[in-house]
Amino acid sequence: MKRISLFALALLTATIARSAEPPQDYTVFVNSRMNGSYFFSHAIASGASSVEHTDGRLPVSETIFNTPGNALRMTYTNGTNGSWDAAVIRPRLRGIDQFNKANYFSCWLYSPVAITTGLPSVRLMYRDSTFSPKGSLLPVAAGKWQRFVLPVGALGVEDPARIRDVVAVVFSQQGKDGKKHTLYVDDILFCSSMSNLPLTLKPVLRSATGYDRHIDITWDKPADANIRYVKIYRSEDGKNYKARGIQQPAVNRYADYVGKSDKTFSYRIAFLDKQYRELKSVSTVTAKTRRMSDEELLTMVQEAAFRYYWEGAEANSGLARENIPGRENMVAMGAAGFGMMALVAGTERGFVTRQQAVERFTRITQFLERSEKFHGAFAHFMDGPTAKVEPFFGQRDNGGDLVETAFLVQGLLTAKAYFNKENAAEEAIRNSITRLWQGIEWSWYRRYAESPYLYWHWSPDKEWIIDHRLIGWNETMVTYLLAIASPTHAIPASMYYSGWASQDTISQQYRAAWGETKDGSMYTNGNTYQGIKLDVGVSSGGPLFFTHYSYMGYDPHQITDRYVNYFTNNQNIARINYKYCVANPNRFKGYSDSSWGLTASDGPRRYSADEPARHQDNGKITPTGAISSFPYTPDESMKALKKFYYDYGHFLWGEYGFRDAFNLSQNWCSDIFMGLNQAPMVVMIENYRTGLIWKLFMSNPDIRDGMKKLESEK
Repeated sequence: MKRISLFALALLTATIARSAEPPQDYTVFVNSRMNGSYFFSHAIASGASSVEHTDGRLPVSETIFNTPGNALRMTYTNGTNGSWDAAVIRPRLRGIDQFNKANYFSCWLYSPVAITTGLPSVRLMYRDSTFSPKGSLLPVAAGKWQRFVLPVGALGVEDPARIRDVVAVVFSQQGKDGKKHTLYVDDILFCSSMSNLPLTLKPVLRSATGYDRHIDITWDKPADANIRYVKIYRSEDGKNYKARGIQQPAVNRYADYVGKSDKTFSYRIAFLDKQYRELKSVSTVTAKTRRMSDEELLTMVQEAAFRYYWEGAEANSGLARENIPGRENMVAMGAAGFGMMALVAGTERGFVTRQQAVERFTRITQFLERSEKFHGAFAHFMDGPTAKVEPFFGQRDNGGDLVETAFLVQGLLTAKAYFNKENAAEEAIRNSITRLWQGIEWSWYRRYAESPYLYWHWSPDKEWIIDHRLIGWNETMVTYLLAIASPTHAIPASMYYSGWASQDTISQQYRAAWGETKDGSMYTNGNTYQGIKLDVGVSSGGPLFFTHYSYMGYDPHQITDRYVNYFTNNQNIARINYKYCVANPNRFKGYSDSSWGLTASDGPRRYSADEPARHQDNGKITPTGAISSFPYTPDESMKALKKFYYDYGHFLWGEYGFRDAFNLSQNWCSDIFMGLNQAPMVVMIENYRTGLIWKLFMSNPDIRDGMKKLESEK
């Protein structure tokens, strides 16, 4: 193998701790989320050779594909001098890290005309930028999809486990016939077997529900491990059905964005086995789209995101997963707390019955009581089947995470206030939450007596090795507020000013380091950004989740310290974010007065926290940024909601509402939904509409006492 740097372009991989998860085939390409060109590809040519591309990326075919809705198109010329290469890069999805043994390389090929000579070679690129030996494709017949299968040994892979290091599949010129060819490629993966196991269950459709521009269809969830995908067919006349999309078998719902109101559509589905053979449903379902009012649109967004925590929850605990798709067994504790508030809002909206919610919260609280704790605090991630810590971010992160615990407690105390009926089940929920709340040793996380700060992490075997002081301004205000409010292990209220709002040298240096500016390094700011004065905040206010995470339960109207009222301050941060996106100093595609919201989310190459500062703005818009800001910017947020749904819904809307983020400059949209980002949309829309979650949380006597203690320090 030779080492080259040709395709060494941000093919970054992460080494993370792995737990027992259902394994998957190692998949390189299934579908492009965006039309036009495929972000995770790279094409180059030299001399008389050529390969069609847009800004170095392969084009996407929306009409010719093996599995809907698209495939990749390679139109190339094998010049008598020169060469061409096209890499299909494997996207890295958080938590997709358990794979079947890779014995075979497989892809599907199609050509409008037969190709017997002039086909490209295929080889594997590894994370160290080395390549496998080349394999040769077999002749392709005209006008039909054919599966190309090659034992990995033929590509020089002696150990199938090495497939984990594959970052791209590279198609390259082979031969010099001087002719132009077009080859379509789809469903690129590595699998363990080519055996033909028959499907044992027929698809059974359940329902179809029409909204303004999309239709949700559901079916009975199959329990057949031989199903690769669920394939969805749509008809506009009830007779002629066309393949519309595919769904993972673990999800029994599909959101079909039709882009039209007042129109009827019919659906049927099929199960695809591991070899892509179909077993179609006999029954069909039909629904009609309809025009919706602003209030109905708000409810639609809330209900869709609510499903993340209801239908998409980890099976044993009933709590939120980190992201979907992602690890099926891993619970994210902060997202779980946010999700509890979303479940309460959804129950009150009638998405599920109160009895269903009682049953879910009974399971949740029973899981939390038996789960592993660290001086009463919870880990960042937990394994659902065992209730043990899951060190997803590395072995140092194997203990208590005080910030994730605070996010969790916001949800627990909201639920305690909501389930107020005098019956055994709701009383048991309240009592369990009281025990969990009173068991958290907030004062332990001072680390040592008289410490002015709380610390983020503690490990039972590595103790304070992460050594991260909690210093504002950021998303962690809730941690200090809850620690002050604790009825059993409280910290002095003075720590709000000595720790969170500290103005000592350590705190100034901390803020200046992450903000890359001295603006706001004293906690107070006082500068004007986009014509708006910012009283508190680093740089120009930071990412928008700073205004959401601590204020989903805590009502910022009721938080006023020595420096500012936090509803006013949060509103100013949201307005700065909005106006920055309108100004768009980096000239990114898609920014406007109806497309805005810079915050933390999945990104084209990695998770990032974007903010309204040129050096922290990467062209990525995150729907939760604008939509979770409804209490602060209702008009601007509604305008964004409509833009995201009506104009971008064909790539952005899915089973759980808006996908995590998109970047039009890069022609990229996230494939995942994130637990930390879906719930704030449900909760903050509800706080805007009725104030429900704020009222429930702030009704807690301990929380009211904590606020009085803080008031006494002003």
